[in-house]
Amino acid sequence: MPAMRHDDQTGLPFMKMHGLGNDFVVLDARAQEFVVTPALARALGDRHRGVGFDQLAVMTAGPDDLHLTFYNADGSLSAACGNATRCIARYVMDETGSDRLDLTTDRGRLLATDAGNGMTAVNMGAPRTGWAEIPLAHETDTLSLPIGGNPVATSMGNPHCTFFVPDAEAVDLAAFGAAHEHHPLFPERTNVQVAHLAGPDHLRMRVWERGTGITLASGSSSCAVAVAASRRGLTGRSVRIDLDGGTLQVDWRDDGVWMTGPTAHVFSGRLTQAFMESIA
Repeated sequence: MPAMRHDDQTGLPFMKMHGLGNDFVVLDARAQEFVVTPALARALGDRHRGVGFDQLAVMTAGPDDLHLTFYNADGSLSAACGNATRCIARYVMDETGSDRLDLTTDRGRLLATDAGNGMTAVNMGAPRTGWAEIPLAHETDTLSLPIGGNPVATSMGNPHCTFFVPDAEAVDLAAFGAAHEHHPLFPERTNVQVAHLAGPDHLRMRVWERGTGITLASGSSSCAVAVAASRRGLTGRSVRIDLDGGTLQVDWRDDGVWMTGPTAHVFSGRLTQAFMESIA
């Protein structure tokens, strides 16, 4: 058997990153142009036959320092991905020696900063709470949706449906999330969160992401839950959120919803030509 080659530079390069176990494949198209199709996103997202991810992020040149485009594991687009934004911002800030990064996504312009102690913060922008902004199928009170469990609807560039429950860990999230992702009130499907109050300004949350399923963490979902909890009067506007993969700090400020937490660049690699050619 021939030895493994470590010098093949012909394949498409990628990076694997995660924020609290919410994992991403990152493609850097700033210098090398290529087309990302839904089929490529699905193939990369396959944890058995590809690389595996919760979201795929593509870096391109933008009107500011950087533009990011996100894909779910099913190949669909997502306008926002908070943890991926933080991970990539940390990578680019380390690359450039800067302590801040101005970037754009389909959500709009965002600002990321070095928060110190290895933490990275990103301003995910102002939440949207109007029914048409989320969007919902018809006009209704977004603070009390006409769905069993009385959830709250929020948009952080993608739709979120938050249920406040007695014990988030007791919920069968696989069944619960799948059932509500496709609720007819959400024409673009929705991310689903279950959360309970763990203490003053302290929430325990679990998340089901549309197009992906259960994830260990979610930045945009954490922002949405913090906004929903504050709107309900359960917490103030600055909260600690414990997820399956770790803890984020979320602060709903006048200039937007700031999220702060750790990031990890796990490894870099290259997709083989044979893998690329196998994608229909």
